[in-house]
Amino acid sequence: MSAGSTAPKPGDPGVRTGRTAGPGRGGSRSGRLPRGGRLLQDGAPGGTVFRLFVRWVRRPLLPALRLWRRNIQLRVVAGTLLMSLGVVLLLGIVVIGQVRNGLFEAKEKAAQSQAAGGFSAAQDRAATTSSAPGQQEGVRAGASVNWRSTLVEQLASGGQSAFNVVALSLDTGEAASRGARASGEVDPTTSIPAELRHSVAQGTDTFQQSTRIHYTSGKASESGLVIGKRLNDAEGKQYELYYLFPLTQEEDSLTLVKGTLATAGLFVVVLLGAIAWLMVRQVVTPVRMAAGIAERLSAGRLQERMKVTGEDDIARLGEAFNKMAQSLQLKIQQLEELSRMQRRFVSDVSHELRTPLTTVRMAADVIHEARVDFDPVTARSAELLGDQLDRFESLLSDLLEISRFDAGAAALEAEPIDLRQVVRRVIGGAEPLAERKGTRIVVVGDKQPVVAEADARRVERVLRNLVVNAVEHGEGRDVVVKLAAAGGAVAVAVRDYGVGLKPGEATRVFNRFWRADPARARTTGGTGLGLSIAVEDARLHGGWLQAWGEPGGGSQFRLTLPRTADEPLRGSPIPLEPEDSRRNREQAAAGRAQENAHRAAVPAQAAGERPSLSVPPRLPAPSRATVDPTALPGSGARVVARAATETDGGETTTAGAGGNGNAEREDGTRGR
Repeated sequence: MSAGSTAPKPGDPGVRTGRTAGPGRGGSRSGRLPRGGRLLQDGAPGGTVFRLFVRWVRRPLLPALRLWRRNIQLRVVAGTLLMSLGVVLLLGIVVIGQVRNGLFEAKEKAAQSQAAGGFSAAQDRAATTSSAPGQQEGVRAGASVNWRSTLVEQLASGGQSAFNVVALSLDTGEAASRGARASGEVDPTTSIPAELRHSVAQGTDTFQQSTRIHYTSGKASESGLVIGKRLNDAEGKQYELYYLFPLTQEEDSLTLVKGTLATAGLFVVVLLGAIAWLMVRQVVTPVRMAAGIAERLSAGRLQERMKVTGEDDIARLGEAFNKMAQSLQLKIQQLEELSRMQRRFVSDVSHELRTPLTTVRMAADVIHEARVDFDPVTARSAELLGDQLDRFESLLSDLLEISRFDAGAAALEAEPIDLRQVVRRVIGGAEPLAERKGTRIVVVGDKQPVVAEADARRVERVLRNLVVNAVEHGEGRDVVVKLAAAGGAVAVAVRDYGVGLKPGEATRVFNRFWRADPARARTTGGTGLGLSIAVEDARLHGGWLQAWGEPGGGSQFRLTLPRTADEPLRGSPIPLEPEDSRRNREQAAAGRAQENAHRAAVPAQAAGERPSLSVPPRLPAPSRATVDPTALPGSGARVVARAATETDGGETTTAGAGGNGNAEREDGTRGR
């Protein structure tokens, strides 16, 4: 059921049961929509699987994330390492690029110079060598091939493995393959790119291109630079002459530079990380020390101080921290001494007043017994004297009890008790006041035992205070006392329908000597310490005493105790806000209006058209634990304003009269 709504009954208007509505009622089967609609299912499997996957992925990362959030030294060092690594990588890329460009530019210039000299020498040799006249064509072709072979050997002999020379014919076919000559076992077919050969064949300039040099002897290929030019041989025929320069040395030099830079960069990054760790440690260590000392100071160890060395900013911070701690210690000691003096004064005065009060009580009793012999004015004075002496004795008892709580001398005598018996004794004692007020006290949830380990005297005092206050402020209306037990908790709620509480008063109602209406007369002679003592009794049990109220709608006080002593509370079996609050009634009315509108919008189906299928009854919605953020234990709950406008159709978790309802989740922190 939605938060703040009452549970609809089967007989209420606008409430649908799990059975099929009869003809003409406009009802529909539970869990089905009219024809043409779809059944909406909550919790898609895909979303559940995705959430489980995300949770499974996050689980191993949680310790690392927690360490990252809590350790500033780790974050600083990691940031320094990442930035240093980025700088080293950027610097390495720039340096390697510059070195590579320098090496290849130098190699290119040397290769161009060497190739230009070779092309000039080949051209001069062709000009000085001519074929003898009258030779046959085949003889001249063989001489041309021999001339190219000799030329390639002579040009390559000056390289000393620094370069290789290849001579190719411009003609294609078998003649071209027979005319190919190369030094150093270079494979001219795969080593010379086709694009370069096409450029050399079309122009007279020198052309160059990077390539992979392949060898016919099985030697591994290597990167190289090819420079070629079209020339004329001794017969006047054109051929292609290429110089191939391996780049192995340059690549080896570049690899050496890369390794050196990587080693130096890694060393620099590690060194910077160590330096950052040491530097940050000098700052973080005093901060951690200050945090630890602050935690110990908050725990009550006021003599803790920081160790200060040096005269820098951290040292001045430590000195200021120590001065602050010293000042706090002195102030706290003064306040503790003053508090002890006040408690001792209250206790001493309360004890000292008992002796004269006893004497005055004896004299007042004598006067009160003889009041029938006095005149009316004197007799009335004797009655007022007795009433005020009763109030004086009650005030002294409350002051002594408060002084015990303040001194930490209150002891709990817990034993298994049935709260129903305690409630009956309290109601029996409050019956005379209820009869004078015209109030009826109703008990709900006393059909089953409500047993808990508690101090019967203190619990009875708390409940007596709550019931008497409810009768006094109930404006003659009924007072409802509800008992419930669920899980590891038991609860007793006292509900009245009087003037209620204004916004903000629920958090102050447990203050000492606080009154909601100062002008209101105390007909029962209250001292103003009852609720303060009651909340201390609840805390002594490890329980909660909370209040809820709304202007003109009454109030409800709820006492929640653990079933066994020293067991932490996790919830209460009775919701703090009652089911009949103004907000819950408005939400219930809005829900019924929506239900009626929905039923009116559903077209009625003829009996013959409906399939005769058995429909299971509607299951109750699963209860959900709700938390009232302002309902802090011991300090009351939120107070609903007079103009409540919330009419959402949600559901609230309520507990049955017999204690079989779902427990309302509350904050487990003790105190207000």
